[in-house]
Amino acid sequence: MHRSSVPVPDVSVILPCAGFGTRFGAPYSKELHCLAPGVTVLDRSLEAVVELARSGLSVRLVVVFETHKMDTVSYLARYAETFQIVFVYQDQSSQPELDGAIRSALPMTHGPVALVLPDIVVTGAGSTGSLLAALRHTEVAGWSVVAAEEHDPDTLRQMGALALVEGDGGRTVGAAVDKPADPSAYNAFWGMVAAAEGHAHRLPDVVRKGADSPLAGASAVMVEGIVNYNTSAG
Repeated sequence: MHRSSVPVPDVSVILPCAGFGTRFGAPYSKELHCLAPGVTVLDRSLEAVVELARSGLSVRLVVVFETHKMDTVSYLARYAETFQIVFVYQDQSSQPELDGAIRSALPMTHGPVALVLPDIVVTGAGSTGSLLAALRHTEVAGWSVVAAEEHDPDTLRQMGALALVEGDGGRTVGAAVDKPADPSAYNAFWGMVAAAEGHAHRLPDVVRKGADSPLAGASAVMVEGIVNYNTSAG
């Protein structure tokens, strides 16, 4: 019996959708919040991923979910012809939190890997092509981030904070920490992270509490703004 092979993707994108969104406070999944007729937060968060496919890359979208997220699973059917979509169940008892979601997804990835959060939207001119640019930077630096400048300490305490430094080749990450207690040393935060295939196994450390971040030295692709919909959008 002949078994058809699954196409090998050029790039993989991890989309963690297993959270409960308790801070959002709505009766539906936060990523399905409507921003315009027919457009949800999830659609906006995936715009840069859609651009990867439009550029000619074969994209595998690895969606991490739990049983309470079947509305999101159903919604993603609209992207079935754009991406090769794989669903991975996250077992909270053995791999809780966001780093566990990433760890659950990694075995299903191939090629360079991007981390895209379903409730984070990059905005402004050039934002749609920002992930494609970040992936190209990983060929040299191994790591890249899509980032926005930020100096508000309350915002930095809730995000993946970055200390960006200027160099001959543009901005790079001097230091990084997730949700710092003291954000005074940081001037930006990331919205998406990209890693070369050989570095992707360390993606969980980007968000793991107490871990040494692998983002030091990463190239930074700057966007005008990054909106976090993890709190109520009203």
